[in-house]
Amino acid sequence: MSVRGYGEDTWPRPKSCRVIGVANQKGGVGKTTTTVNLAASLAMHGQRVMVVDLDPQGNASTALGMEREQDSRSIYHCLVEDAGLRDLARPVPDIPNLWCVPATIDLAGAEIELVSLVAREARLKRAFAAYDSSELDYILIDCPPSLGLLTVNAMVAAEEVLIPIQCEYYALEGLGQLLRNVDLVKSHLNPTLDISTIVLTMYDGRTRLASQVADEVRQHFGDLVLKTLVPRSVRVSEAPSYGQSVMTYDPGSTGAVAYMEAAREIAYRAEAGAVVQ
Repeated sequence: MSVRGYGEDTWPRPKSCRVIGVANQKGGVGKTTTTVNLAASLAMHGQRVMVVDLDPQGNASTALGMEREQDSRSIYHCLVEDAGLRDLARPVPDIPNLWCVPATIDLAGAEIELVSLVAREARLKRAFAAYDSSELDYILIDCPPSLGLLTVNAMVAAEEVLIPIQCEYYALEGLGQLLRNVDLVKSHLNPTLDISTIVLTMYDGRTRLASQVADEVRQHFGDLVLKTLVPRSVRVSEAPSYGQSVMTYDPGSTGAVAYMEAAREIAYRAEAGAVVQ
């Protein structure tokens, strides 16, 4: 699909479906925005992509144009009632090759309901195992801004973790806990889990602080950090209120161009390279 000049070229497909959890327990770092716009960018360039919205707020679902009625079926029914992902995934309007498994407010109680279930940390992994992922190139999981059971389910189901970090004061605060949790999941539940990608978001080139934070993150994480910096953008913030990603809302905006470049980097990078120790 070509959207105002985008999408003429097809990016290389991975050898097998890449399952990526987008996580950061710090709120307001652009996690959902990053998930939605990377997914849209990949789909526009010939990739088959599914977004799994694991955040009870359901912002990714809204941004991808999902109608969320009170009785809508959602990822909650997969986690708690064993509904199949194939029955829950819906096509995203205006973007071929992109599907979304939406979240509804039911998910807010799922953490409590999961506690009593067998293999509660692996419910999402089991659902993925039952889905024929050869039909997909990417599954992106939008995690809630916490390190609870929903995020643990995402990490057990994923092969890679992508961490958005905002270029602001306190950017690295709390990140140590996320890295420790990834290590714990890797040690006890999912030995193949790697942190594969760091995305720098909300970059403001006018401030010295933003470039200092970017330098500090690059120094700490090295090649895991994408070269592309995602700037602060009003258009990126506006798009979800129209039930769209910025890729369709305003493809020429600085935010859309940056996310397109970030997605291109992810598509062309060697699969799941280094690991953060």
